[in-house]
Amino acid sequence: MGIRIEDAEGHGATLEVVPGPAEPSQGPSGSGPVVGIRIEDPSGRTGWSCSPAAARELAAALLAAAREAEEDRSEPVTVKARELLRGDVRDGERVMTVEAVRTDGADVQVTWTSEGGRRTWSQVYAAETAIRLRRRLRPGG
Repeated sequence: MGIRIEDAEGHGATLEVVPGPAEPSQGPSGSGPVVGIRIEDPSGRTGWSCSPAAARELAAALLAAAREAEEDRSEPVTVKARELLRGDVRDGERVMTVEAVRTDGADVQVTWTSEGGRRTWSQVYAAETAIRLRRRLRPGG
């Protein structure tokens, strides 16, 4: 099944992702399994291949960009650590998304995930600590 994509001028192409090399004649470059990416437009067809790990990175990057494109742009907001919700995005140089929040008395343990989900870590904050968010998850959304 093809996925329709367009360039900035609206010219379309079809993208298809397949297990194995993008073109049967290519064969894997190196050892191990590959994921093939075929792009076909009126001018022809091209094929690319990557490792399953690179395919996962691409999928995570596409998912993050889609999520950001669909969400309303808003001004940064500051909330108390105890008010953080899964999906909130911290304001700053690096994109950090709240994966989980656990309140333990006066402390809040926040599990963060880096952009693309490559790294996860936890930090403990006082419940009243102000956290500046780039994007606030809306309840029910």
